[in-house]
Amino acid sequence: MSPSLVRGRRVLPVAAVLALLTAAALTTSVPSASGERALATSTPTGPMELPAEWMTAQRLSDGSTNLSAAKYARARGEANQLAAHTRNVYRHLAEQEWNFFGPSNIGGRVVDIAVDPQVPDQVFIAAASGGVWRSGDAGATFEPAWPDTWQQSMGAVAMTTDGVLFAGTGEAQPGGGSITFGGDGIYRSRDRGKTWQHVGLADSHAIARFAIDPSDQDRIFAAAAGNLFVPGGERGVYLSDDGGDSWRQVLAPPNPTTGATEVLIDPSNPARVYAAMWDHLREPHQRTYGGPGSSLWRSDDGGQSWQRLTNDLPTDADQGRWGIALAPSDPDRLYAYVGTALGPFRAFYRSDDGGDSWTQTPVNANQASQSTFSWWFGKLWVDPANAEHVFLAGVNLRRSTDGGQSFGNVGGVHADQHVMRWDPKVPGRAYLGNDGGFYRSESNGVSNWVKSTYEPYTQFYTVDVAQTDPALKVGGAQDNGCNRGYNGPGGPWNAIGCGDGLQVIIHPENPNIVFGCSQYGSCYRSETAGGSPRQSIGAGQTTSDRRNWLTPLQFDPSDPDVMYYAGNIVNRSTDNGRTWTAISPDLTGGGPNDPSGYPWGTITTIAAAPTDGDKLYVGTDDGKLWWTDNLGQSWNEVDPGQLPGTWVTRVAVHPKDANIAYATFSAFRSGSDRPHVMVTRDGGRTWTDIGRGLPDAPVNSVVPTSDGLLLVGTDVGVFVSAWNGGGWAALGADLPEAAVMYLRYHEPTRQLTAATFGRGIYDLTVPRCPAASTKLPLRDPGVGVVGALASCRAG
Repeated sequence: MSPSLVRGRRVLPVAAVLALLTAAALTTSVPSASGERALATSTPTGPMELPAEWMTAQRLSDGSTNLSAAKYARARGEANQLAAHTRNVYRHLAEQEWNFFGPSNIGGRVVDIAVDPQVPDQVFIAAASGGVWRSGDAGATFEPAWPDTWQQSMGAVAMTTDGVLFAGTGEAQPGGGSITFGGDGIYRSRDRGKTWQHVGLADSHAIARFAIDPSDQDRIFAAAAGNLFVPGGERGVYLSDDGGDSWRQVLAPPNPTTGATEVLIDPSNPARVYAAMWDHLREPHQRTYGGPGSSLWRSDDGGQSWQRLTNDLPTDADQGRWGIALAPSDPDRLYAYVGTALGPFRAFYRSDDGGDSWTQTPVNANQASQSTFSWWFGKLWVDPANAEHVFLAGVNLRRSTDGGQSFGNVGGVHADQHVMRWDPKVPGRAYLGNDGGFYRSESNGVSNWVKSTYEPYTQFYTVDVAQTDPALKVGGAQDNGCNRGYNGPGGPWNAIGCGDGLQVIIHPENPNIVFGCSQYGSCYRSETAGGSPRQSIGAGQTTSDRRNWLTPLQFDPSDPDVMYYAGNIVNRSTDNGRTWTAISPDLTGGGPNDPSGYPWGTITTIAAAPTDGDKLYVGTDDGKLWWTDNLGQSWNEVDPGQLPGTWVTRVAVHPKDANIAYATFSAFRSGSDRPHVMVTRDGGRTWTDIGRGLPDAPVNSVVPTSDGLLLVGTDVGVFVSAWNGGGWAALGADLPEAAVMYLRYHEPTRQLTAATFGRGIYDLTVPRCPAASTKLPLRDPGVGVVGALASCRAG
């Protein structure tokens, strides 16, 4: 074939390809410390519209309009059935153990805290996608208080004075670059988290807060935020009069897209209850995070009737998320603040008469520290002993000593605050939860915040292991940067830069050479294992118009000095990432219709063949697959009719045959025959679905082994097949039920490493399956699979 660009049967000459490359504009991607900040910097495209999120966008790439808890419940049910089948038929696969590698000292998003009123130093926390955790040493270390085998998304925890613990599933603050998963209602534990019972509101999707009547511990209010994607369902404020056995709605939202995000009780008058409502909806290509339903409410009869608080407060539609708090030492003192529908801070208010009237304080956007995403916070806290001492959730923790007239910064903690609680048993002790984990202050929250030393609930996007030693690992974490774990299993990890941590990789021959990437392809090269000095890689050094949130950066397995980086154009380096040359045109559908929206039209994955340095495969967010046999002199697009059209999450090439490659896809089948895993056996020309039998859930990663196994990581677990993919089994039985975002296989030791979004990094030794290597992948799907997997043995 002469040098050309082949798309189906259309041919573009090399001159046209070079013209496309020459015309490619360079863009600058500004890294930030949080996914929410990065996405919110775009200019709105219309009233109350903002760009789509990365993790959400790929899961909606099948054209769906929502990520319902029901979809995940069905997928988990299918995963459980496959696990049961594996235990019965492939015992040695089921018996493999997943071992937690780390990190335990990085942490992750903590959204709520419950202080045990009876047991000294005992607290419970809700980790965003990591379940409920218990600490018996005032938050220095944590242990699980939630089943690993249940969905891990959490929104709220609370405890009665007699020790009954409640957990509300589903996270109520929607993500930016990350994702917030929905839940299936409220759970109750009568033994402090040892066992749990589901007690209601299965269609609430997200529980944002509990409030327990101090005069009657059986009276419990729950703020139900509702499904982020679908109007209706169980929303608003609910009340249980029987300790959680039953729930009834006491405050209905004013419209189907509004839910409750806060509920609190006047401790001196439990008949007085306050609530905050938030009008918000996430659609495939925009988010509307404010509207006429956003409002504050009060009940003076224990929740039987409610009135909307409007005196001196805004009543227009440009209201985003509200935050409200009362002063326990002076319950008539209330504080509230609200963002705009687009996200920036709008105004701060104070009431001295229980909400009858309000005064706007001089607090401005800079003092509020809400950036452009006030919907990520919506929380206020008042010192129990001092009504003038107020804390405000924001990017920074903000503190006022003059009753909300002004705010200053409280340093020493991670960004993005979500919850603060005081321990009534220990004067001056305060606890804080944010995107970086759990903190304790013994100085009333003013200073001296101490971070937990053991909190293994980090949300990872990626992981890599050193080829020279699989005990050396790096990974990229949501809002917790790039991290290095070179101290073995259980050892401390070190932060090595980045805002959000995305792709992080280790040189195959020299673990001191590490590459780390923030969002949108702002990467670096380091020869000090991620430390300084760092050489920048990104917009100024590579060619692309658009870059994905997780911009792929990969080594060529046939030559460690050769690397690939791609936005919408593939870039190649032959000097280990120091300099780059573009080797492709735009391999996407041409970019977003809305230039200020999510940057659709980006490359999401690159794979070079281990046995042929000229052979590359590329996948995109708009569902395209490409290959080249001549190192980019010509590019061939796979016929779109063969493919599902959904987001391509990963491509991997057979370790022994460059013409065999595997591609995985996000989104759901939702009753269709849309594939999640496909194989080509002819170098990319034709592709076959080999994912039948897997749970209907996004597949995020794929790894073929040299001895005949195929491993995939999904939103609901890790699964294994023989190369031809004709049958699947669950791999291991004790991996926590968090989305598996990335797999890395170390061939010499058979170690498989999984990066989970909410429970950190896990390792497993892949069993040997002698029959798998004898079943060539060129056979028809299904041939010999049962025999292959049945031959698996440990060691």
